[in-house]
Amino acid sequence: MEILIGAKLSKETKVTQENTAKTVGSGEIDVFATPMMIALIEEAAAACCKQFLEEGMTTVGTLVNVSHVAATPVGMTVRAEAEIAGVDGREITFIVKAYDEKGMIGEGQHKRFIVKTEKFREKAYDKLDK
Repeated sequence: MEILIGAKLSKETKVTQENTAKTVGSGEIDVFATPMMIALIEEAAAACCKQFLEEGMTTVGTLVNVSHVAATPVGMTVRAEAEIAGVDGREITFIVKAYDEKGMIGEGQHKRFIVKTEKFREKAYDKLDK
């Protein structure tokens, strides 16, 4: 499994009432919510990783350090880009950016860690038995 530095992937979403700050509880205004921007960034990064992973492997987010610098109203489209900037063992570091139709709305860094899907799931759900 060789992960290619510089690999890039983007994901888009339309801003609707359902993904506004007011609806998700992160603010009081009907604009694209910061948690939804972060989710879109993670979606792009996870999809970028997936092309390099072996069967039975996945990635989990371990760090999100982003600024949300501009508001996006309902009706506009938001695009999140994730580019692999570094690989250290099982840790993958991304440079991430988010844009709406008028320009950049967010940027920063995101890290993901490669795990065995079933082992990770089992460890998480073992918490219920204790």
